Amino acid sequence: MITEKWAHLDAAMVASSRKTIKELFAEDPDRAGKFTLEAAGWMLDYSKNRIDREVMKELFALARESNLETEIERMFTGEKINATENRAVLHTALRNCEKDAKVVVDGKDVMPDVRAVLEAMGDFSDSVRKGTWKGYTGKKIKYIVNIGIGGSDLGPVMANLALKPYSKRNLKFHFVSNVDSTHLAETLREVKAAETLFIVASKTFTTQETMSNAEAARSWLIEKLGSKDAVAKHFVAVSTAAGEVAAFGIDTKNMFGFWDWVGGRYSLPSAIGLSLMIAVGRKNYARMLKGYWKMDRHFRSAKLERNLPVVLALLGILYSNGYGAESYCVLPYDQYLARFPAYLQQMDMESNGKSVDRDGNPVECLTGPIEWGEPGTNGQHAFYQLIHQGTRLIPCDFIGCCRTHNPIGDLHDKLMANLFAQTEALAFGKTAEECRAEGVDEKLVPFKTFEGNRPTNTLLCDELNPETFGALVALYEHKIFVQGIIWNIYSFDQWGVQLGKVLAKGVLDDLTADKPSMRHDSSTNQLIARYRKAIGR
Repeated sequence: MITEKWAHLDAAMVASSRKTIKELFAEDPDRAGKFTLEAAGWMLDYSKNRIDREVMKELFALARESNLETEIERMFTGEKINATENRAVLHTALRNCEKDAKVVVDGKDVMPDVRAVLEAMGDFSDSVRKGTWKGYTGKKIKYIVNIGIGGSDLGPVMANLALKPYSKRNLKFHFVSNVDSTHLAETLREVKAAETLFIVASKTFTTQETMSNAEAARSWLIEKLGSKDAVAKHFVAVSTAAGEVAAFGIDTKNMFGFWDWVGGRYSLPSAIGLSLMIAVGRKNYARMLKGYWKMDRHFRSAKLERNLPVVLALLGILYSNGYGAESYCVLPYDQYLARFPAYLQQMDMESNGKSVDRDGNPVECLTGPIEWGEPGTNGQHAFYQLIHQGTRLIPCDFIGCCRTHNPIGDLHDKLMANLFAQTEALAFGKTAEECRAEGVDEKLVPFKTFEGNRPTNTLLCDELNPETFGALVALYEHKIFVQGIIWNIYSFDQWGVQLGKVLAKGVLDDLTADKPSMRHDSSTNQLIARYRKAIGR
């Protein structure tokens, strides 16, 4: 990991860090233009970073030394870059809008299957939206409940909110993921059985949390409608396990498949997005895919120096590995993107939360930053104090839209004024001399001084619509991929989520057994005993 290019980057960073962001702007009136890029409907202003041309030059050299351009092609062309699972990584094929595109995996062009699933999703979503799909009692569907977890939940939840202006408002969408019975119970209180469609999203149809919730929902439906035959009219599956789907009671004609080369956290453009297609319709869903595709094309073809995902990734590398920043903050100034930070948490932290490199050796640097955030302006009255005046360096991505779907007075102007002002304040701060010039009491000067020099990126689009939304998601997908390549880790497996699941099965046996095994450590045994006592078991 410690290469000549890393050493050159360190030297350039040390030289650059002698000047603050404020000083860098003072030296170059054209700085903003020099560090701004545009692609796929998004503008990236990264001028408010601790960088100069030499730092960026060394960052791009680091990317090239990591064979990034070759690795990009390997992903897009279907090579099995997920080596620990011997799989291709082809979420990009799901949104490939080229009419005659071919993407080959194991000697087979996967695009006909991708198009067939999209067509089936479109036909089904049309039938629900038009009311021709009827429930068991002949009533139209009004409520859609997506049951999934992880990528089968976070993507649909986030996207349905993001594209709510384009949704069919007489349909009501709910999402159940947590195996905590409260999540399902509160959802079922909001729906009527005769008018509810359940989408069960599980590739294997064995995911414990998803199937436990699905089985409970099935029991509720049968009790309410009085027949097991109702299941076929009120449940559909997003899965590839036809036998398990049929055994559940779902007609396999209403099973929408996806493939092992689609990772869960990258699966929104697959059949996992069925609830979204029902919400916004097949045309708007196609627009979203086009936005993804535009960013995909940009990422694949643009020079590294003009490549939005690459630049975002390299800046993250700079702060994580150069300045030791442990987290970064994503701050969407659009209420429709309120769940976007949570969605990125899984995508980033599950992808690059790795401590072993591709050769099976311990990594030599920080990987996988802690990601967090809230929509503006809420965060300003919560955690911005820490970002402005705290002791930790927290780089931030600000995301804004020039036009709102809901113009009310001057609210949007005020929202965007806050976005721009926050990046200005973080970059330039406020000196003690400026405080004194304003007449601040000398005793208060230390408290009202802002160091500044806090790095930010600003992403700006004209309007949040299906295309710009798709492009935004793809931007961050590719950013995460680039960082994994530079860290020399595998970004598309997630072995770390398995151990707890395996152990939970043994714990569950002890929670429900007539006599627990007491085979765990003393703490776990004590917790099991306390639980059993509380419920009288």
